Amino acid sequence: MRALSRRGMLGLGAGAAAAVSLAGCGGLTGSDDSGHADGSGGDSAQGGSKPKPEPTARPIGDGSTAHTGKQPRQPGRPEPLEPGQTPPQFVVFSWDGAGEVGNGLFPRFLDLAEEHGASMTFFLSGLYLLPESKKRLYDPPNNPRGASDIGYLTDEHVKDTLKNVRRAWLEGHEIGTHFNGHFCGESHGSVKNWTPRQWRSEIDQAKSFVKEWRTNTGWTELPSLPFDYDKELVGGRTPCLLGRDNLLPTARELGWRYDASSPGGLQVWPRKRQGIWDLPLQQIPFPGRGFEVLSMDYNMLANQSLNSTKAPAHNYPGWRKQSAQAYIQGFKRAYETNRAPFFIGNHFEQWNGGIYMDAVEEAFQHIAREKEKGADVRLVSFRQFTDWLDVQKPEVLGKLRTLGVGQQPAGGWREFTGQTATPSGNASRNAA
Repeated sequence: MRALSRRGMLGLGAGAAAAVSLAGCGGLTGSDDSGHADGSGGDSAQGGSKPKPEPTARPIGDGSTAHTGKQPRQPGRPEPLEPGQTPPQFVVFSWDGAGEVGNGLFPRFLDLAEEHGASMTFFLSGLYLLPESKKRLYDPPNNPRGASDIGYLTDEHVKDTLKNVRRAWLEGHEIGTHFNGHFCGESHGSVKNWTPRQWRSEIDQAKSFVKEWRTNTGWTELPSLPFDYDKELVGGRTPCLLGRDNLLPTARELGWRYDASSPGGLQVWPRKRQGIWDLPLQQIPFPGRGFEVLSMDYNMLANQSLNSTKAPAHNYPGWRKQSAQAYIQGFKRAYETNRAPFFIGNHFEQWNGGIYMDAVEEAFQHIAREKEKGADVRLVSFRQFTDWLDVQKPEVLGKLRTLGVGQQPAGGWREFTGQTATPSGNASRNAA
C-alpha cells in the first residue's frame, strides 16, 4: 500500500531471544460544561448520545482549523478512587498514521467505536494533509527537503483523511501526532538520532500541515477541522518507537501530557518520565508461543510471517485467531488481576489479507461486550486516560504500581486500596 509502506521498522521484543517482536508504525457539535453533547455529562467512561447541530465555527489562521467549543462526547469529570474501590479497567485503542487511503478502514473503526460508545486516539501523520505537489514545504531533520519514508497521499485521499479526522474529533476521539516522515533504520537521518531541537522542528511542521492545509491545498470548499490543534495536541507516538529520550524534553517544554513511544512496556500501572506520562505498547501473551509480543499489529506480523505482508493465504485463519486471542488474553490478564490499563496500537493496513484488522475488531467487540455486561471497562483515548490519572492521589497510584504483571492485590481490592500507605519513598518517587 503506497501511502502506508514502511521501511526499517524496529522495536524491542519480549520473551525468548530468538523471538521477533518489532514495533511498526506505519484516519456537529458544541458541548456544555459537562463536555457531553447532550448535556447529560456522560458516564465515567465516555459519552454516547448523538451530537446537536454544530455551532458557528470561529476560524483560526487561514480557516484550516476553527474554534467550535468544547469537544463533544467526553466523559464526565474524572474522580479520584475512593478507599476500597476497585480501579476501572481502561483500554486504549490507538492508530498510527491515521490516513484514509481508500480502503475504508478509518470509517470502519469510527463506526465500530460509534456502535459501542467508545473513544480512541488517532496519531495523525502531518504529511497526510500535505499534497505531494507541495512536498518541498517539508524540511525533515537530517534528510533532504521533501523526503519521507512513507508515501504522500493522493489529493483525494488527503480529502478523505480530512473528512475522517473531522468526524473523529466530533465523535469524541483524540487527534494526536505520529509526526511526519517516519524515518527509521540505521541512517543518520533516523529519528533515533534527532536532537530535542530537531524534534521541535518536526513537531512544528506536523502542526503546520494540520493548521495550514487550506493554504497548502488551495481547497476552500471543504469545512475546517473543528479544533485548535495547538491545544488539542497533547501526545504522540514516535515512528518505530525510536527517539523518545530526546523527544521528551521538547514534549515537556510544549506542555504535552503523555508519550506513547516506549517500546517493550509491561502491563503495569504507568509512571511519569521527565514530567510526561509514559504510556507504552505492552508485552502481552502470544497464544501457542513461549514468549510475549508487543500489543500492535506489526508485531503480530513480524512473528507470524517474518515481516512479509503477503504470506501464503492458508496461514491467515490461524494467524488471525492467534492475534485476536493475544489482545483478548492481554485484556483478560489485566482485568482479572492488577487492572493495569491496556494499550493497543495499530495501523489502517491490509497486511496478510487484512487479518490484523479483523483481529483487532474481534478483540474490540469482546472487550465492548464485557463493558456492556456490566464490567467497569472504559474504552477511552489516551487523553481521557491521562485526565483520570491526573486526579488520582499520588499515594494511590504509587500503591497500584507495586502490583506486577498478572498480580492480584493481596486481600482483594477493598483491602488493597483501602490502605493508602505505600513503602517508604515509593509514592513520591513514582509521582515524579
